[in-house]
Amino acid sequence: MKALTVDLDGTAGCPRRARAAASAYLEQLAARRPAAGADARRAVLLAVSELVTNAVRHAPGPLTLVLTAPEGAVGITVSDTSPLPPRPRRGDLAGQGGGFGWTSVQRLSLRSHVVTRHDGKDVHVLLPW
Repeated sequence: MKALTVDLDGTAGCPRRARAAASAYLEQLAARRPAAGADARRAVLLAVSELVTNAVRHAPGPLTLVLTAPEGAVGITVSDTSPLPPRPRRGDLAGQGGGFGWTSVQRLSLRSHVVTRHDGKDVHVLLPW
């Protein structure tokens, strides 16, 4: 299946737009190749939401979401303008919330890695499908 590329402007509505685009992509993928597990779709949408939300919060400016469908998996790449890699941190239950996203994405993923560039980074994760 062809990759999906979504260019986003970095504003607060980006996570919602990214989830909607990812949901449509996953519907097409499921019609061709059903997911192996019942929670695969939810896991991919959660990862998309967390990665895009992190980019909006921590990297000024535009970002790009790319979804791919290698055999047995869904690849997610979010490219943004900050060269700083995501880092796990203790979740904030009492204050503004947050701190759970990157850890959650890593737990859901088969693998993850970050490629830094002079003008930002690419966060790559692979989730089971």
